[in-house]
Order: sequence, then C-alpha cells, then structure tokens
Amino acid sequence: MKFKNKYLQILLSKPRLIYMLLKLGKLNHHQFTKVLFLLTIVICLLFGQFVSAQTPNVNSLVEQGIKDYNGGDFFNAIKHWQESLNQYKNNPSAKAIVNENLARAYQKVGEEKAAIASLSAAINDYGTVGNIQQVGRMKSELAQVYSNLGQPRKAIALLCGKLIDKSKTSENQAMECTIESAAQIATKYNDKDGKVVALGILGEAYRLIGSYDQAIKYLDAAQKVAPQDFLVLNSLGTAYRSRAQLRELQADSAKKTGILSKEREFTQKSVKDYEKARQYFQDSIKFARNEKQDLAQMRGLLNLIQLDSQKNQSKFINDQEFNKTLQDALKILKTLPDSATKVYGEINLAYLQRDTQGTSPFTRCQNPGDNEALNLLENSVLTSNKLQDSRLISYSNGALGHFWECFRNNEKALKYTQAAINEKALKYTQTAIITADRKLSAKDSLYLWEWQAGRILDQQNRKEEAIASYQRAFDILEDIRQDILTAERDVQFDFRDVVQPLYRALAESRLNLLGVGAISDEQRAKELSQVVNTIDALKLAELQNYFGNDCILSGLNPKQVGELLEDNSVAFKNTAFLSSIILDNKTGILLQLPNQSTKFRWIEDPNQQGTTKIVDKDKLEKKIAEFRQGLIAGEIAINYDTATAAELYDWIIRPFAEDIKPEEVKTLVFIQDGFLRSVPMAALYDSQQQKYLVETYAIATTPSLRLTTPKLRDRSTQRALILGLTTEATIDGKTFDALSAVPGEISIVDSIFPNSIKLTDNNFIPENFQQKLQKTTYPIVHIASHAQFGIIPEDTFIVTGKNQKLTISQLETSLRNLNSKSDSVELLALTACETAVGDDRATLGLAGVALQVGVKSAIASLWSIKDESTTELVKTFYTNYRYSGMSIAEALQKAQIRMIHAKKLAQTEDINIKYDNPVYWASMIAIGNWL
Repeated sequence: MKFKNKYLQILLSKPRLIYMLLKLGKLNHHQFTKVLFLLTIVICLLFGQFVSAQTPNVNSLVEQGIKDYNGGDFFNAIKHWQESLNQYKNNPSAKAIVNENLARAYQKVGEEKAAIASLSAAINDYGTVGNIQQVGRMKSELAQVYSNLGQPRKAIALLCGKLIDKSKTSENQAMECTIESAAQIATKYNDKDGKVVALGILGEAYRLIGSYDQAIKYLDAAQKVAPQDFLVLNSLGTAYRSRAQLRELQADSAKKTGILSKEREFTQKSVKDYEKARQYFQDSIKFARNEKQDLAQMRGLLNLIQLDSQKNQSKFINDQEFNKTLQDALKILKTLPDSATKVYGEINLAYLQRDTQGTSPFTRCQNPGDNEALNLLENSVLTSNKLQDSRLISYSNGALGHFWECFRNNEKALKYTQAAINEKALKYTQTAIITADRKLSAKDSLYLWEWQAGRILDQQNRKEEAIASYQRAFDILEDIRQDILTAERDVQFDFRDVVQPLYRALAESRLNLLGVGAISDEQRAKELSQVVNTIDALKLAELQNYFGNDCILSGLNPKQVGELLEDNSVAFKNTAFLSSIILDNKTGILLQLPNQSTKFRWIEDPNQQGTTKIVDKDKLEKKIAEFRQGLIAGEIAINYDTATAAELYDWIIRPFAEDIKPEEVKTLVFIQDGFLRSVPMAALYDSQQQKYLVETYAIATTPSLRLTTPKLRDRSTQRALILGLTTEATIDGKTFDALSAVPGEISIVDSIFPNSIKLTDNNFIPENFQQKLQKTTYPIVHIASHAQFGIIPEDTFIVTGKNQKLTISQLETSLRNLNSKSDSVELLALTACETAVGDDRATLGLAGVALQVGVKSAIASLWSIKDESTTELVKTFYTNYRYSGMSIAEALQKAQIRMIHAKKLAQTEDINIKYDNPVYWASMIAIGNWL
C-alpha cells in the first residue's frame, strides 16, 4: 500500500458511490456499483496517513472492520468501526472517513436512518477540516438515501437547495442551485465525477416527484459531462419511460374529454418517449458491456425487459428480440456476485410476463409460475440471506411466498395437496413479515406481505386471522400513504393496482363477517365502525392520488367518522349519511345517523316472488350509466321516463326507508364511491309516493366527512366575485360553445349580491381573477363558464376569455393564498361543468374541487345546460341562500323543487313548463359543507 499521495488523490476523485444505484422496481433498493475494493483501498490509504498517531487497538479495529466489510460481515464491520469512532473524538478527519464508510455498511443491512446519521456526521467533520469538495459528495450520498426512503424533496434540497420551476430552461443546471448545494460545490471545485453524481441523483429525485421534464434536463446535463456513463443513460431511459406513461394517461384523458387533436399529440409524444427510453437502455447495456460492468449491464437489461414486456410495447418489439434480451439477462445473472442487483434480478425475471398490465406482480396472480421461476426465487432467498440485508430477505421471501400463493392455479400443483401449498405460501410470507417488521424503514414492502398473508388465510377460510392481517396492512399503508401517493407520482399509474384493492379487501372481509353465524350487536357495531373508517380512508387516498399532493388533506379532522358524529350531534341533527363501497361483485351502502348504530345493506334487486338477489357491479354500473344518459337526453325528450330512477331508488334508498323518515331526517349527505359519483341522487324517484328524492330531502355530497366542517355562517353582508364567458372559445384544439344564457345569469347574481365585481369575456382572464382576489374579500365566487373535469388534474380547468384557461392549480393558488383564513371563500359556484364520461376519476376531481382549492362549499353541475334554466335555478338558490336562512343544501333543494313544479307554477309565474324535466335541475349538486 505504498502509493504516492498523488495517486491517492486520483482515487479520491472518483465518485464515492451511489448515483450508480438504479431502482429495478417500485420496492428496490439502490445498490453499490463501484468496485468495493476501491473503497477499501481508499479507507486503508486514508487511515494509513493518520493511524500512526493512534493506538494499535484503533488500528486493529479499523483493519478488522475492513476485513469484515469485504467478507460481507457488515454487522461486525459496523461494530468495529463504531468502536473506533469512540477513540477518534479529537480527529475530525478520521471521524469523517469512518462515518462515511459506516453509512455504506448501514445501507448494506437496510439501516437507512443510521446511514443518515453517519453521513450527516461525515458532512460536519469534512466541513470542520475544510474539505468542501468531500462535503458536496457526502451531500449527494445523503440525498440518495433520502430518495431511497421516498423523500425526494429532501434529496433535492441537499443537491440543489431548492425546487426548480418546471418552466426554467437554463443550460447550466448547477448554476441554478444554491452555493452550499452538492451540485454547486461540484461545479465550483471542477469536480467532474461529483457533478455527474449530483446531477444524476437530482434527475432521479425530480422523476420521483413527477417532474419528468426537469428530470430529463438534469440527466441530459449529466450526460454532457459523461457521454458514455451507462448509469446516466439508464436513468435517462427510466425518466423517458415515466414521461411516456404520463403522456399515455394524458392521451386517454384527452380522448375521454373529446379533444382528439390532443389525444393524437400525446400519443405521438408517448411513442417517441418510449423509443428514446429503449435507445437509452440499449446504450447503457452496450457501454456497461464494453467496460465489463456486469451489475450495470444487468440493470440495463432488466429495465429494457420491463419496458418491452408492457402490454402497449408488444407491437414495437417482436418475440425473437424480446427472448434474446431475456436470455442475455439470464446468462449474466449466473455470473453476478451476490448483490442486491442479483436478488432483484432473480425476482424480476421469475415474475416476468409479456403484455403485462399493472405494475406490481404481488397484488394478484398473473403468472402461475414454473420450475425455472421457482429456482430463481429460491436462489434469491439464499442470496439475500448471505447478504444479511433485511430488506432483501423480506422481499425475496415475500416473492417466494407469492409464488406458492398463486401455484394453486398451475396444472403442476396437482402433485401437492392444497394444505401443503398454503403452508409453503404462508411460511415464506410470514418470514417476509417478520424480517420487514424488524426494520421500520421496510414498511413499503411490509404492507404488501401482510396483505398477501391475508389473502392466503382467506383461502384457508381463516377469516378472522385474514382480517387481522388485512388490518395490519391497512394500518401500515395509512402510515406511509402520504409519501407514496404524493412524493412518488409514478404511483398514480398503479394506484388501482397496489393501493386501492387492499382497502376494498379489508372492507369486504369485515362486511362478509357480518353474515357468518350469530354476531352480537356490539361486535356488529365494531365491525361496521371499522368498515366506515376503511371506506373513508379509501376516499382520502383516492383524492390524494388524483390531485398528486396533500393540500386536499390540509383540513383533515384527526377524529374518525364515528367520533365526529358523536361530537357534532347538534350540527348533524336531522342529517343522515349514506356511504357506498363498490366491490368486485357487489356494492354496499352504509347509513349513519348521529347517536345511532350504523346500518348496512348490500344493493339487492327484489323480484316478483318477494325474494332478493344481490346486484353485481357490472349490472349496477350499466344501470347508473343508463340513468345518467336518460337524464341528459331530457333536453330532447318531452317527458322524462322515471323507470330507471325508480329502480335505483328501490335498490339504494328504500331499504333504509324506516331509518330515514322525513319527520326526523331532513338532509341526506352522500359519500359516494366510483361511478356512483357520476349521477345526481336528487333525481332518484320514489314510485310509491310519486316524488323525486329531492322533494323529500335536501341533498348534498362530500368526498369525506372528515374533510367537511358543517357550519352555518352569517350571509347578510356577503358580496360575490362574478365571472362569466359568453363567447365561443377554443382550448387545446377543443371548441367550447358560446353560452348565450350567461349574461342573464350574471345579472341575476349581481342583483342579489350588491357591491359585487363582474369580470366577463376578455376581462375574465387568470391574471385579472387573481388580482381581484388579492384586493378584496369575496365570500362567494360564481363562475358561469365551461368547467371541464378530466381524468387527470392537468385536464381539469375553467375556460376564460381570450381562449385561455384557469387550471385547477391556478385556482388553488389564487384561493389558498388569500391574506387570512377570515378572507377565505365560503362558496364556489361552477354552473357549466362538464365531466369526462367513462372514468370515475373525472367525477372524483369534481367531488374534491372545493377541498382542493380551499373553499368550504361548492355547487357544481355534473353536465352543462345551455339555456336559461340554469339562470332560473341560480336565482332561486341564491335568494334562498341569502335571505331565507336556509342551509346550502336546503336552498338548492327548494330551487330544484320549484322547477319540478314548473307546470303548476307557470299558471301564475314566469317559468318555462319544460323545466320540470330533471335534465334542467338535477345536474346541480352541493359539495362539501351543506349548511
């Protein structure tokens, strides 16, 4: 080891590690790719410069730690290096190096929190001795650890010091960062390798928060510094693949909102991004192969295989090419040293399936498995045990457990008894749970294995144990949900695959338990309370996932729904809450009333013989679509046929008739699930009483009771900001018709709220809207213009003058950034909304709009009506709202009843008799605070 100091400096100029760590899947760890002996040489050489001043005992501790690390005994390496730290109290140089390598050892055994502490200490010590270049590198390593833990924003803060606005296009990305950031330090010290590492991790972090354009900018900058860096190329492939997936979603949203030009544009962009992703993966593999870097080559191959196995990619890659890539990966796998890459490679290849949909192989049985897959999974368990990495041990055992869970679907399973298969599945799954449970940082996989255990126990008919496992999975997911639903926007693409089914499985298991044998009233109440909490959590998760941030939860009440009903019995007096839960083959309705036990019914169809049959999901969805279509067709039909509305009333409302007698219940608040959000409950028809539901009850909807604060406010001094568009507009290639009735609507609202401000047509643009809100308090914001709700937030906007649009994010910024809470908007009215048909995410956006933009209540239309009927409805609503002391729900109810009775009222009042048709009054719904 008698190297000159100059050569030592060359070694130290190499990247210390981490960015070269690439994710192989949602739950993968980033792993080391630089040759470990280099790190050992660095440690030895550095220690060789100062250990002479230490005691021989310290020397032996350091050297023993090196031997342990190289031998794969990371726990003993940690032990010896920790002991050496105690004797380096007054030597910050030595402490920095020990802590730097301790952090790597901690990461090897899945101890990320300890790694963070060691890296933070190393940063402080390097700063003390003035080694600022190394401070920058340690910040990059620390950033990678935070990114691994699902905290990419912390990573960005270390790497750049601030989030970069997506609109910035500076060539020198590092110059946009703060002076103390890792990227800027690398630039200042002309640290080429450090710069590549910082920019690479920065690009990955931006990808994880969904800023794909920004991610690609940083990774492009890294590639300019190191054109043949296979790790940068691999990350570029991943970023382009992520952006391609987003553009596919945007194309689908554009299709469902009728913007065909945007659909073509996003489809073409998606195809180009997939092509670039494939090229970058291929280049990464080529350069890694040239440098004989098998680990990096394996990562590239696995990413390429994942890309080519997607259902939408089969037309671009033939089976021969795909199989060649697969064989290359299997060949290299056999030569790899024991490593995380090897473990994840074995698992990924075992579960490989062409034309796959969804992003997690562990939430459903897609591949029945074969002997080759079994061998790969068993080897992954052996390898992870050798590595002593708890995350790897947990993941590999869980993957093997899933193989046996699904093996019952394989024809080869005939030689095993069902009990033997279940025993194997449960054995490996429980090992995964126990290992993951030891390390709190492995929660992201722990919930998967608890969920898996629940399914296996369910198959064994061990229902209560299954529920306990589902519940533990649910509790874990609730704990980490905010990170995985907002920090990693990739999850938007698989929410329905890896999150939503767990909530529904838990709710269904508890509901099914109610029909098994005798159950006490106390136990029934307990189970239903848990079901209500689960359904509510599902609604919150859906909203958080749709909007991609946690603003929607800023007003979340920490109390559960049952507690809120008890605490607000006065505010909730005469109010009933009906929650729905849609499952694979049936739909349930829960009724809650203050100070009463929860009632539950499956939606059933009574027949002429007096018996009932559960209505399956498909039948209900078709009936709901038929109901909505029939309502909208009312603009053409002279008389409305109430048959479908009556049938749905009998399915949903009549079973609870005795519990919601009109003498006691005045308001019904619906907390709807899925496609049930797309129709107005007000138009359900009671064929016995020959009345619409709204004629008996005031009706409102809210996405979650925990996000709603019912409170009746003083309305005597209210003013309104009134916005409207009367002219035709074109947005993103889609033409929105002129709204000829808007001038009358604006005039009516202005007459009811004097001292209000009006912005119409060319004066109604986003800038003017924001300026008005900053100057004056407006408790009411009334918008009479097209409002489109797409299946993604980016396609949710309000059409303004000059062919511009006010996006949901702009609306949120304007309304949330008011001077004080007392200035907040009480009521947002959107009277010409249009929701995309065929996807319940669009109506989810409508249901959550008030909460997302920070207002207490909203009234909005499910479809747009282009004549004066909206003006008639709005006039009566606002008059009731301001002068009659009615709640929002009651004010809307009375306005709708007035239109229902249009034929009768036309004898004495100026009202169009056709307005009794529900197409003209049913689309308007009250959202949020109904008081």
